[in-house]
Amino acid sequence: MATKKAPATDIESALKELESLVEALEQGELTLEDALSRYERGVSLARTCQGLLGAAEQRIELLQGQAGAESLVPWTPPAAAAPQD
Repeated sequence: MATKKAPATDIESALKELESLVEALEQGELTLEDALSRYERGVSLARTCQGLLGAAEQRIELLQGQAGAESLVPWTPPAAAAPQD
């Protein structure tokens, strides 16, 4: 069984590790246990990336607020790019 890795501390290293995990999973040569372990690590890294991006977004909003800039408006994809039911 794989040992637990330390949490990624920056988004660049987290994304690099996530890409490596995806490549290994896509090759399809892993045992079930190893594939599940890597998938679990990938989910953890994805959550870490989401948290880091959220924190960066909050910092930007704070800085813009201090500078008197307008607040951020959430981006919404065009209707053509929306998922179909």
